[in-house]
Amino acid sequence: MEPTLTTPTETTTQAPAAPVQAAPSSDRPAFQPRDNRGDNRGGQRGGGGRGGRGGNSRGPRRDTRQKPEFDQKIVSLRRVVRVTSGGRRFAFSACVVAGNRKGMVGVGLGKATDTPLAIEKAFRDAKKNMITVNMTPNMSIPHEVEAKFAASVVKIMPAPGRGMLAGSSVRTVLELAGLKEIGAKLLSRSKNSMNNAIAAVEALDSLKRTKIKQPKIKEAVK
Repeated sequence: MEPTLTTPTETTTQAPAAPVQAAPSSDRPAFQPRDNRGDNRGGQRGGGGRGGRGGNSRGPRRDTRQKPEFDQKIVSLRRVVRVTSGGRRFAFSACVVAGNRKGMVGVGLGKATDTPLAIEKAFRDAKKNMITVNMTPNMSIPHEVEAKFAASVVKIMPAPGRGMLAGSSVRTVLELAGLKEIGAKLLSRSKNSMNNAIAAVEALDSLKRTKIKQPKIKEAVK
């Protein structure tokens, strides 16, 4: 008989578990995170805190820019082409109405290869051609006037108690001149804004020969 071989059985040993330590007992409650967003909201958005967003100890800013003497509005802006032997040359033509809303108004025309430069030239031309409107004390005109320039015919008349009744570029001229309670009407079919504005200025310029009676101020009886 053959001898039988026996293999020793492997035995696994487990490490002893670490002893569980009990949490130290204390009278203080467990830590709870504090929601302090509501407390700081007033300091950040309000103007109370110096370091907050709205905190500005210097006060409101003051606009140190000086207001221009004359206001301006663009009536017409178009691109023009000049054909030469070397090709076509493009430029811009601008028509600007300028006024101080106190009785002075003018129309100017400027041309240049750049739009801002054309507007600047037109504004300078408008200041050179400025007129002073002969107005009544209630910021109107004494009587109706009519003028014609090229194919544009404009009629301007006083309208007491009705405000301003005008349209197109004629309204721009009347607004920048500072006129109120006045009406205007285009008697022609021309839709050229520049010609209509120039005709309106010429109509207002014809009032310089009209004498307006100033209201008499009664002296206080002593």
